[in-house]
Amino acid sequence: MSAPSSHRPAWAEVSASALSSNVHALKKVLGATELCAVVKANGYGHGTELVANAVLGAGAQSLAVATVDEGVQLREAGVTAPILLLAEIPAATLADAFASSLTLTVGSLQGARDILEAAPRSLGVHAVHVKVDTGMHRSGLAPGDVNEVLEVLASSPCVDVEGIYTHFSVADGSSREDRGFTRGQIDAFDAALAAMSPQKRPRVAHLANSAGVLGYEEARRDMARVGLALYGYLPAAWLGGVLGEHQVTLTPVLTLRAKVVAVRRVLAGERPSYGRRRALAKDSNIVTVPFGYADGYPRRLFEAGAEVLIQGRRYPLAGTVTMDQLVVDVGDDEVGVGEDVVLLGRQGDEYISADEWAQRAATITWEILCGVGARVPRVLVD
Repeated sequence: MSAPSSHRPAWAEVSASALSSNVHALKKVLGATELCAVVKANGYGHGTELVANAVLGAGAQSLAVATVDEGVQLREAGVTAPILLLAEIPAATLADAFASSLTLTVGSLQGARDILEAAPRSLGVHAVHVKVDTGMHRSGLAPGDVNEVLEVLASSPCVDVEGIYTHFSVADGSSREDRGFTRGQIDAFDAALAAMSPQKRPRVAHLANSAGVLGYEEARRDMARVGLALYGYLPAAWLGGVLGEHQVTLTPVLTLRAKVVAVRRVLAGERPSYGRRRALAKDSNIVTVPFGYADGYPRRLFEAGAEVLIQGRRYPLAGTVTMDQLVVDVGDDEVGVGEDVVLLGRQGDEYISADEWAQRAATITWEILCGVGARVPRVLVD
């Protein structure tokens, strides 16, 4: 496989067919519930614009991002679909958000007042969603404060209170305690809705993240904000049951590839790379791969026994992960410069998943995907 046009033979492949398949699978689970694709953090490391265009083309109805800059980037790329900001933003950035027709989150009384003051200075009517804190305790309104904020927002003809939502904190947890807590969050949200006058109630209610979609049918409502599952991974293994019930699967979207740039024969007892951490057990061919921790390959993976794929086989790292490169022990196998290397993804019958990296690195799959470095070119394939 040839590398994309780049001065460095290391890149990320983003599968358009996998994204499309995942959207279709999730929409089958969601039924009439709208799918809001979460593309924050550079599309979970996959490339914001690549992902946004692919998922909208496959049927996602809207997008969600974390920052104004992410939303502006999408607008400048020609995206016209609704884009929800998932956090309340500082008052100084409201004008830019309005100018790009971003849907705002309101999570405080002051935030509502800031919008009320800024909205008339921008053309049009501006959509907002009110966020309710039902137990995450990171942002959002206490349920008892929602009605006051709705009253403030309703007083402006420049504001359309389109939605109301909350965010789950342990929807991926399978324990009795976690499931009880999540159902308590659903109950708290419903109580807040019930306390509103019908005239003030927003049209769109949403609670479910990926785990909520897969684990709690009662949480799907008008819209669901899907992140990790969109990229082909389950937040927790137990959540896969509903996919089986609907006879669909999720397909990982990202493959990380590189080319071998050097090969040398190294004698037994030598200790490659920084720190001289491990002696070679026997004379071995050591290959250099231009991908390091600055590209998103966690340094901890060496000690955790991580491997890469070359010629459809697994090979261990031969030394510490460096900023820009890996060294790999291929033993006596013949591997040449220019050979294709898969760091994350499938080659032949072997597969290395982001879940595997996360387990080895004692972290979570989200962090692995989001950690792919900005200098790694993203290429849309198939």
